[in-house]
Amino acid sequence: MDKISKINQTIQSYYQKQGVSSDLSEAVLYSLEAGGKRLRPLLMLQIIEGFGLSLTDSHYQAAASVELIHTGSLVHDDLPAMDNDDYRRGQLTSHKRFDEATAILVGDGLFLDSFGLLAAADLPDKVKTALIYELSLAAGSRGMVGGQMLDLKGEKQQLALPELQKIHANKTGKLLAFPFVAAGLIAEREDEELTALAKAGALIGLAFQVRDDILDVTADFAEIGKTPQKDLAAAKATYPSLAGLEQSYQILEESLAEAETIFQNLMKEGDFAAGQVLQTIERLRLDA
Repeated sequence: MDKISKINQTIQSYYQKQGVSSDLSEAVLYSLEAGGKRLRPLLMLQIIEGFGLSLTDSHYQAAASVELIHTGSLVHDDLPAMDNDDYRRGQLTSHKRFDEATAILVGDGLFLDSFGLLAAADLPDKVKTALIYELSLAAGSRGMVGGQMLDLKGEKQQLALPELQKIHANKTGKLLAFPFVAAGLIAEREDEELTALAKAGALIGLAFQVRDDILDVTADFAEIGKTPQKDLAAAKATYPSLAGLEQSYQILEESLAEAETIFQNLMKEGDFAAGQVLQTIERLRLDA
């Protein structure tokens, strides 16, 4: 079974256990099964393997936990009070398929269930505590949720590039950096390597956001599975609006190249097998 199929199976197994509300479980699975690249859990698993560990069910639980939070953030992002979008991953958003109250509860459930799934993983207590702490920092008011607030307050404002960078370093970047750090913690690597992994994750987070901003103005619905030019309509600051498309392409390429260099150095200086990770990073290029 390939990694993405196993990630999906791990998520489905968690929600197949009897919950309090079958209606809520249905709505949660509707968003989780809508597709997506599973980029965050995939990178975590590839880095764990890169350090020479054989993947276990617990590794998949840890990886799936970040996908729950990511999906919950998309459900909330699409709400009328936030980005107000009707489509995500090519299908109706949760509040359109069900209703707004259900979508709010779906997001709430996904945010909290992620920590239950992670806590249930059969990992050393010290490692598990560190993972729970890092995931909270990445997802909560010190990370994704805080960045989302900055993003809302920045609408229809004339932001400078450093302000935009702060928004996206938190809103998108920290949750994308978590799998890198998490993999290092699971592999019980030294602080120097954890620092390098965190930097690589931040670079991938930046690249992913710049890529998303570019696609918002250059792609159509069929390519991105959601309404294009939403940021333009909401008068949001984006990398293309502040730096221009050409400079945005350059930021994307340079960020990916710098992240690849970090993994190449880990391979040269230690026992890291970088092949899978480098292939995944390459697929983030717009011409991939």
